Amino acid sequence: MVADQHPDAGEARVELGEEFARLSADYVRHLRSERRLSEHTVRAYAGDIQSMLLHLQQLGMAGLQDAELPDLRGWLARQQTAGSARASVQRRSAAVRVFWSWAEQTGRVDRNIAAGLKSPKKQRRLPATIDQAAADRMLAAATAAAEEAGGPVGIRDVAILETLYATGIRVSELCGLDLADLDTDRRVLRVFGKGSKERSVPIGGPGLRALQRWLASGRAQLAGAKSGNAVFLGERGGRIDPRVVRRIVHRALGVTEGAPDLGPHGLRHAMATHLLEGGADLRSVQEMLGHSSLATTQIYTHVTNERLRRAFEQAHPRA
Repeated sequence: MVADQHPDAGEARVELGEEFARLSADYVRHLRSERRLSEHTVRAYAGDIQSMLLHLQQLGMAGLQDAELPDLRGWLARQQTAGSARASVQRRSAAVRVFWSWAEQTGRVDRNIAAGLKSPKKQRRLPATIDQAAADRMLAAATAAAEEAGGPVGIRDVAILETLYATGIRVSELCGLDLADLDTDRRVLRVFGKGSKERSVPIGGPGLRALQRWLASGRAQLAGAKSGNAVFLGERGGRIDPRVVRRIVHRALGVTEGAPDLGPHGLRHAMATHLLEGGADLRSVQEMLGHSSLATTQIYTHVTNERLRRAFEQAHPRA
């Protein structure tokens, strides 16, 4: 597959005209202040919209009112010709539809020409994950390494791995955990997900015990003036950085036999897959993962079905 690039990378040297620049700035403010999206998401959307506006500008248009649906289709076609991945083209198409809907709702255009903009059908890829035996080996190895090394870092790393696998929360959600977000009596974590949406996620016995051990004997050794109420701390005492968490997970999976190098999101996939394999209902998994759409969670049913198919083909004499 051709490596995906930012749309129209060469356009970065071209500046938007005054009207389009004001539109882009207004939309970015809307994404930040009203939709309260993460800075990463804002940057992605802003890049998509600026690329589309530059395309319209290069066609000689002074404002959105001059554009028609074929102009937007031409912009998408340029992305595909340049070698953008199908998923990226689909995301850009969705970003433009949302932008034009906002423009119509705020009176910047009379009609939403992007409503009829279609994107290429997204290829369904099953998320890579690890089986339950590999997850057990990973956690056992991390615990043994922590015992051998001693000190607070190993205790913290075990707590991070146990929490990610037990709850399926995102790295950003784990790093954002505060002490007040832990309810040890009810065995749940309060998590703030995408769009600052709050949800409660249960955590099992092993995960809770690893967390309690970290809080009781490890955290105090790293805590300092910059710690605040953060649950997980870096070695300098501040709130742990997502990059550190990713390194912890990559290192743990790297020494686990039979485990692909998945990163933290792989543990999220594993949690969801293992829950469904254990009989959990799809709605409950959706709520725990914080998915806004059930369709997003349904991908894990394909993972479990694929595993059953492989097991059948390997074991049944008439497969």
